Order: sequence, then C-alpha cells, then structure tokens
Amino acid sequence: MSTPTLERTASTSVPLLDVLSTRWSPRAFDPSTPIDEDKLAAALEAARWAPSASNTQPWRFIVARRGTDLHAAIDAALMGFNREWAGDAQVLIAAFAEESDADGNPRPWAQYDLGQAVAHLSVQAHADGLFVHQMGGIERDALRALPGVSDRFAPISVIALGEIGDASALSEKLQQREVAPRVRRPLAETVIASA
Repeated sequence: MSTPTLERTASTSVPLLDVLSTRWSPRAFDPSTPIDEDKLAAALEAARWAPSASNTQPWRFIVARRGTDLHAAIDAALMGFNREWAGDAQVLIAAFAEESDADGNPRPWAQYDLGQAVAHLSVQAHADGLFVHQMGGIERDALRALPGVSDRFAPISVIALGEIGDASALSEKLQQREVAPRVRRPLAETVIASA
C-alpha cells in the first residue's frame, strides 16, 4: 500500500477537469506494490485511441515491469538524476516515434502524435489512480538496442508509471522538488496571438 498523495491540485486561471488539474509528475514511486494490470491495460488502450495524422498511429511502446531484465535495461538507459528514482516505478515504458513508414516515406508529425498518445495514457492512468512521470534524459542508442525496435522507430522518452510512493525515501534535493509549488507560465504568455 502506498502513502497518501500530497495535495498538488494546480491553481488554474479557469476551471479544469479534476483529472487534469490534479495530475502531476511525482518522483516517489512505491517500490514494492506490483502494477495493477487492468489499469496498465487501460492506460495503453487510451494511448491506442489517441488521434493521429491520417490514422497512422506512429507510436510504439516497450512496456517493462519492475523486476524484469527489460525494466533494468530501460532504467540503465536513463540519464542523470532520473537514475536515482525511476527504477522504483512499477512500470517503465520506452516511447518511440515511427518517423518513416515501411516504404521509407517520412512522417514529420510522428513525434507530435506520440505526444498525444502519451498525453492520453497519462490522463487515463491518473483517472485510475496511477501516476506518470515522463523523462527525456535518455541514452537513445541503448533504447534502440531493445528487442523489436526497428530502424524507423526513434526513441523519444521513457515514462515511469505506477503508484505513488513515500517522498521521504528520496534524496533531500528530490524531496524538495516533490513538494515545491506547481507553477506554469501565465496563459497570456503562452497564447502569442488571438483574434
């Protein structure tokens, strides 16, 4: 059983769906509880149904459960301080964009569409009580060497997914990040033009 979640609801400028305003990316994952397979399947199914250009679905995932060699290989492909905490996640998911089709034709929108798929995965996971933390600090060549990865699949990110853990198990620096106020640039600075 994991520890209670910190109150991390975003202070938004307009009301949002609770599943969006309460979603955040922890670094403390429960290192002992196994993944709920039904919730994992639902998150992956949400990704499957994400929109994509011409319905090409240019995303691929390698899903690795904690305790497996595949999980260890993905964990080893992480860089920097992500190595300090991500291995505790019940699941590590390597996310790939299919940047060209089987005939070699480029798919310039592949990374955008992968991002949509991962966003859908994140929202579904959060709605089901799981947490997601996406990481871009990865050793791309190590992920390219994982089983089933075609040359046309570009490694883009790794996703830690699971139940929240006890933040006190993190280093002091990461504990401070875990409880730091959630902030975003004002909406007026994000929308650069509106008519």
